[in-house]
Amino acid sequence: MRCCVCLFQQSLQCSPSKMAAGESNSRSSCLNLSNSGPLGNAPPSNSAHSSPASNGGSMGAAGVINRSAGNSNPQSGPENGGGAESAVRSTPSAQNPARQPVVQSGATSGAASNMTATSSSSSSSSSSASTASADASAAVPSLPSSPASVLVYREPVYNWQATKSTVKERFALAVGSAVFDAMFNGGMATTSTEIELPDVEPAAFLALLKFLYSDEVQIGPETVMTTLYTAKKYAVPALEAHCVEFLKKNLRADNAFMLLTQARLFDEPQLASLCLENIDKNTADALAAEGFTDIDLDTLMAVLERDTLGVREVRLFVAAVRWADAEAQRQQLQPTPENKRRVLGKSLSLIRFPLMTIEEFAAGPAQSGILTDREVVSLFLHFTVNPKPHVEFIDRPRCCLRGKECSITRFSQVESRWGYSGTSDRIRFSVNRRIFVVGFGLYGSIHGPTDYQVNIQIIHTDSNTVLGQNDTGFSCDGTASTFRVMFKEPVEILPSVNYIACATLKGPDSHYGTKGMRKVTHEAPATGTKTCFTFCYAAGNNNGTSVEDGQIPEVIFYT
Repeated sequence: MRCCVCLFQQSLQCSPSKMAAGESNSRSSCLNLSNSGPLGNAPPSNSAHSSPASNGGSMGAAGVINRSAGNSNPQSGPENGGGAESAVRSTPSAQNPARQPVVQSGATSGAASNMTATSSSSSSSSSSASTASADASAAVPSLPSSPASVLVYREPVYNWQATKSTVKERFALAVGSAVFDAMFNGGMATTSTEIELPDVEPAAFLALLKFLYSDEVQIGPETVMTTLYTAKKYAVPALEAHCVEFLKKNLRADNAFMLLTQARLFDEPQLASLCLENIDKNTADALAAEGFTDIDLDTLMAVLERDTLGVREVRLFVAAVRWADAEAQRQQLQPTPENKRRVLGKSLSLIRFPLMTIEEFAAGPAQSGILTDREVVSLFLHFTVNPKPHVEFIDRPRCCLRGKECSITRFSQVESRWGYSGTSDRIRFSVNRRIFVVGFGLYGSIHGPTDYQVNIQIIHTDSNTVLGQNDTGFSCDGTASTFRVMFKEPVEILPSVNYIACATLKGPDSHYGTKGMRKVTHEAPATGTKTCFTFCYAAGNNNGTSVEDGQIPEVIFYT
């Protein structure tokens, strides 16, 4: 049911709550311009001291604006000499032309609202203004004549209200909206006494009026978006800023996607950027929120194409399928694999399937029916064959990392001759805070420059799930230094959870570490933040690696 907000010519004695309680339930929002001039202006006044806009507008019941007689054209503001002292200019022009002349002459009679009569003698002009009578023509007879008149055209300033941040400044000119100014005072101003506003919520319009007439900011979680829309529609940037600030302060992972959609809709790039940053930092929580499935396809694609998401690719796929289910229902389609692929459209190509492990791919996307048989075969070949064949999906890692790369070394001394026979070197570890492991430092050959083939993994101990892995190789120079071997993408490590670092090397005997430490702490130089690693023996086949001796001397990570 449409609601009504009327702007009457009444005083502030009425209660605004009346609108919200009763009168707003029967009609669409409207502006009532009773007692107005032919173009929505107040009727002309003959008084040389008639009040400007600062005394001519008030709000009463149901968001009432009282536009009293003598309401001056807002473009005759203080910067143009407007105000109570502008006796001759206080009557608005009925036609309100686009170019407004300012007449400077020695003798003037009955000046129009946008014309300024000034004497060549300032003292005579001041005297005439202070003694003006009801008859405007009689207000200035004492002005001495001038031999010539100069006609100066002033271009009207569009949206001057946007430069006025307080109600005092706005009332010194007119109602604080360029749109209202055009509606009521413009060259094509309406002649109707009632204007319907069918696309504006009454509560949001009342919030707009309260802000315009009292500087009161009335924003809540239920009304902030409609108020933002209304503020934008009626060109009130000060209220827009309050709405955006409210949204920033209430931005969380569980509403980030909803606010991102609204920020894109209302063209608020700063808010959209903050939403995306929040999604980057809390990707898993944001994807799990109910509002995620309500976003549009463009917003989904804007997120999936980012390189900074902090979540495993298989979870992005699961979330995209959940969104496709909801979108198919919105389009009244059966949620079949074919229809899911159809509604996903180009967003499917933004999921980086090559970044998954072969186990993740086989258990999920390969059996979903969303990928074609050719795509499934191509990806399996990518996982199992070296050199890896080209695939149609992006294989560039997402880098969700910020700050500087860190590393810890768990051995205090290096010794020679550590052999390999196909068994993995393994060590169990946990940390005290969330980090992202990007690779290991490994020892190389004791026989000079050599190439190694290696598979590295991080395994979740309790579930025995491989969280990250890479089949790769590295070259060493024969020294006792460590050599970096990196994962395809960062591996998220949660605090107080046990993981196993695993490295399976193929190559000649290498150096190894000894005098290992059970606890190793890294302290960030800039912030003093401490990341504490605790190492433990990994049961089973571990090629002899332990807390005291072995391989995997370094862990490379970001906080």
